[in-house]
Amino acid sequence: MGRYELVLKNEFSAAHRLRLHDGDFEPMHGHNWRVEIYLESPALDRAGLVADFVVLQENLSRLTRELHNTTLNDHPAFSSSNPSTELVAKFLHDRFAPTLPAGVRLSKVRVWETDACAASFTPGD
Repeated sequence: MGRYELVLKNEFSAAHRLRLHDGDFEPMHGHNWRVEIYLESPALDRAGLVADFVVLQENLSRLTRELHNTTLNDHPAFSSSNPSTELVAKFLHDRFAPTLPAGVRLSKVRVWETDACAASFTPGD
């Protein structure tokens, strides 16, 4: 049986500094973060769609606007954890997944902090 996949992209700019293994903080620095959201569904709706791209992008844009031009360390989601690329991906997953229509599954969130470095969060089944 086949599956349909949608990919959404968005971006935001934000600063962060990570607590390193020795307990010290790295210097504050910023990134132009790129976000990829992967959705899948085994079926299409009556209009022949997995979901409406306009609605999906509005929901994703709302999340990235929340992070844009911030210091991630100050965001409540990261108050007790490092705002690592991995945890940014999980945050976006956890906030975006509940906005999806029935039958559509968020299969992966990938966040790029540079052109050469990305991290993904893939939920368990």
